[in-house]
Amino acid sequence: MSTLRERIDQTIANVADFPQPGIQYKDITPLFLDAKLSNAIVDAFVEEAKGKIDAVCGIESRGFLYGIQIAQKLGVPFILVRKAGKLPPPTVSQSYDLEYGQATIEVNETYIKEGMRVLVHDDVLATGGTAEACAKLVEKCGGKVTQFSFIVNLEFLNGVEKLNSFTNDIVSLTTY
Repeated sequence: MSTLRERIDQTIANVADFPQPGIQYKDITPLFLDAKLSNAIVDAFVEEAKGKIDAVCGIESRGFLYGIQIAQKLGVPFILVRKAGKLPPPTVSQSYDLEYGQATIEVNETYIKEGMRVLVHDDVLATGGTAEACAKLVEKCGGKVTQFSFIVNLEFLNGVEKLNSFTNDIVSLTTY
């Protein structure tokens, strides 16, 4: 029987020259076509987070897909982190740099309680900018990031380096 990592690697589609020439895009959407594999992914994340967190912050939009399931299986709140202007007030925001420009994410500041241990979940760890911005949001609200989780870590982009100042507990199910 294949390991979970092998099953994920066999299922993720490689798309050449997307979204621009020279990029080898890792398309995770085929994972959602396999219910058994998706359940195994959620179970792996749950196993890694048990006893370590009080809430899950899922980053828009692909961080919602497994993030809410992780939270439900652990019996903890799921907190949406969205692009600026998508949540009603009261919100707190954090801007971060993109390759070409800047973006801003927000969270409802009343959902993260003082001292809350938070898992930040997203689909792919690339440069780490979005996950780092989410961790800063958690801290602004009085929470503490105790774990990050990703399906894929694009290791060559060194995103882990931006996250180590929050926690060394960074879970990736596969790495490229």
